[in-house]
Amino acid sequence: MEYNDPVKHRLRRIEGQVRGVLHMMEQGKSCKEVVTQLSAIRSAVDRVIMYVVGENMEQCIREEISGGGSADKVIREAIDLLMKSR
Repeated sequence: MEYNDPVKHRLRRIEGQVRGVLHMMEQGKSCKEVVTQLSAIRSAVDRVIMYVVGENMEQCIREEISGGGSADKVIREAIDLLMKSR
């Protein structure tokens, strides 16, 4: 699978958020502020996971169907990946 620039950009933004949380911790910010930012990071990572799995599933389904196969196996694998990510 080829990962496009928007996905890479999202991950770079998440990387910046993580650095920001480390900076907050070094400054002694409150637990509430740190947890709020960590929750935002987790949500952003979840969105990236969904996007990657969704794009991969679409690509794999197209390949499977064009090869005369069934999309059922690809869909099951995508669901399994999503379940593992939680």
